[in-house]
Amino acid sequence: MAEDLKKMYRTIMDDHFSPNMEISFVDQDKRQTLFYEKVSWVIDEVQKGLRYGENPGQEAALYRLTNGNLVLGDSQTIQPGQYLASDIELLQSGKHPGKTNLTDADNSLNILRYFVDKPTVVIVKHNNPCGVARADTLEEAYVKANIADRVAAFGGCISLNRAVDKATAEAITNQYAEVVVAPDFEEGVMAVFEQKKNLRVIRIGNIDRLQSFVGQRCVEFKSLIDGGHIVQWSFVPTTLTSADLKVAETEYKGKTYRVDREPTDKEYDNLLFGWLVESGITSNSVIYVKDEVTVGIGTGEQDRVGVAEIARDKAYRKLADRYCFEAHGIPYNDLKDDDKKKEINDRVTAEKGGLIGAAMVSDAFFPFRDGIDVGLSEGITSVIQPGGSGNDYQSIEACNEVGATMVYTGQRSFKH
Repeated sequence: MAEDLKKMYRTIMDDHFSPNMEISFVDQDKRQTLFYEKVSWVIDEVQKGLRYGENPGQEAALYRLTNGNLVLGDSQTIQPGQYLASDIELLQSGKHPGKTNLTDADNSLNILRYFVDKPTVVIVKHNNPCGVARADTLEEAYVKANIADRVAAFGGCISLNRAVDKATAEAITNQYAEVVVAPDFEEGVMAVFEQKKNLRVIRIGNIDRLQSFVGQRCVEFKSLIDGGHIVQWSFVPTTLTSADLKVAETEYKGKTYRVDREPTDKEYDNLLFGWLVESGITSNSVIYVKDEVTVGIGTGEQDRVGVAEIARDKAYRKLADRYCFEAHGIPYNDLKDDDKKKEINDRVTAEKGGLIGAAMVSDAFFPFRDGIDVGLSEGITSVIQPGGSGNDYQSIEACNEVGATMVYTGQRSFKH
């Protein structure tokens, strides 16, 4: 049985999707058509498309937009030819990409486009980031992103916004990764990556132009079980600078509530960093950020208190694993020495999972203060959220009780 499953994952599929696709939007006498062509790669002298869809046995195809201009209201879609994940340059493949490899790469670029001024690394697994970091060098950014959740990063997609240098490549090959995406690769880097034969190395030159994709929209399709479709514009964050944020204030029963202090410059950096990372995370979500590195990421939960607790608990577990790996070279779960475990646990508890001084980021408002209290009790000092709850005054009071600050984006950031 186990061998049969392994064979399924090795299977190369010949899909039955047509080589071209057209999507038309028709309004009375007006027809707007988008034209697409199927993407494939030559691997070992064989033309191959997507390996498979989300699971083996699901045929899948990748199409790139080749022509058309869709205008709906005051917005229009991204123009043909501005390719990212739909037209990759596959430098090394081993196994050619499947659907999840490309959607992971796409969502990493969805986040990465907001960070161009400093080396930034996004590691995505199952279409959610497990580690995001900015730093002065690319190697440092990668190490921080990886160690933020070393366990989840195993087998992930690593996207970098700078040409990969040899030091960064060597750091990457110390772990197991499925995909590396970058604008370019310096001399000697591919020789390093060749040590990992199944690593998919992807060059996307347009990463250098990622900032031009900020604010641009595409049309998203969600297929329903009966063959119907929900069509929507892609999400565009409007909060990009500290000037776009509003210091938390609200009125309740004739009384004005306002946080006692504004964020410091460093807190603003973390709040904005976290909010833009948040745009690529499955809702209902809460994340914690410190020094422009994700500390704990909670995704896709049904209740806001629960997801705040999950992100907190992950911060504790990931920090314990980090300290264990740095000190003993093994995962925390493999450590058998009780005294050494206690030493790590005591250190993590004293540092509250690395959350002291961190920023708390929420994609939706907190309906009650109990969600924010989860972070405040761990020592977070700043919060960013959309605002707009009838009980915002409770969250403001909670922040003021411990000297924390909070800002509103005025925009919800759901992603499903």
